[in-house]
Amino acid sequence: MRWMLLICAGVLFSLNLWAYELKPEKIAENTYLVEGLTDNFSVENGGNVVNAAFVVTEAGVVVIDTGPSFSYGRALRSAIAEVTEQPVVQVFLTHHHPDHALGNQAFADVPIAALAGTQKLLQEQGDHMAENMYREVGDWMRGTEVQFATHIVGAEVINIGGHPFQLFVFTGHTGADLVLLDQRTGVLFAGDMLFYQRALATPNSPSLKTWLTDLERLQALPWRVIVPGHGPLAKDEQPFVQMHDYLTWLDRSLSDAARQGLDMNQVLRLPIPEQFASVNLTRYELIRTVSHLYPKYEQQQWQRIDQ
Repeated sequence: MRWMLLICAGVLFSLNLWAYELKPEKIAENTYLVEGLTDNFSVENGGNVVNAAFVVTEAGVVVIDTGPSFSYGRALRSAIAEVTEQPVVQVFLTHHHPDHALGNQAFADVPIAALAGTQKLLQEQGDHMAENMYREVGDWMRGTEVQFATHIVGAEVINIGGHPFQLFVFTGHTGADLVLLDQRTGVLFAGDMLFYQRALATPNSPSLKTWLTDLERLQALPWRVIVPGHGPLAKDEQPFVQMHDYLTWLDRSLSDAARQGLDMNQVLRLPIPEQFASVNLTRYELIRTVSHLYPKYEQQQWQRIDQ
């Protein structure tokens, strides 16, 4: 009998070990944020490093981003059900990165909207990203497969249950970045166009200068509350200030390094300014950015002698 109890306890422990504990926080009228950590993916956190959000409208629930895994998506639906009996009627994907879109399976019965560029990137990179997430977070990814968007959106206004969602198209983070402004509440769902207290990621960024230009346009929108893709929400301009300063430093540092002829290993060891000391993962993301973008800076500064 005792061994049966031990087996049952082990099964329950295993189930709990891979269970996300999502706690929606009300941030505006009928609007909720499920805030993730500002850490990197790990077995300990299950990839729960992303901000998902949802809005309860008169017609049903609108979800912004579905999280890093099938299990997360199901946990998100359960968390929504704790808040409202309204059904989920629409999902919007801000972009194709795995922490934002690999929970789609849990919403397979719901329309999932994305930009055309996001759909293309998800089709091209989705399987590879899922495989990488399996390596990064292990069993949290059980059963997760790539689920594509069901329809394409662009720069438009979509009214759902008395909430006019204004959709904006940006390119700075991935080349296809959807931002939503709920005109009823003034909540800006910025996706990964905006990182706050967490260093920005650049795997698909066309250029830091493009991102800086987009950031100015984003900041000028008539928002009252900002939900970044990563980091705490804000009601002031500090996320934009931090992002602008960080992007500017990063762009100038890579330009100066290329002009001086520094090799990649030297650039990886560039000192990080004290003002970014509190920003999580700065060294980690600097290393990734150098590998992604530094060759472009070198090409801009130096021409091959055989050309």
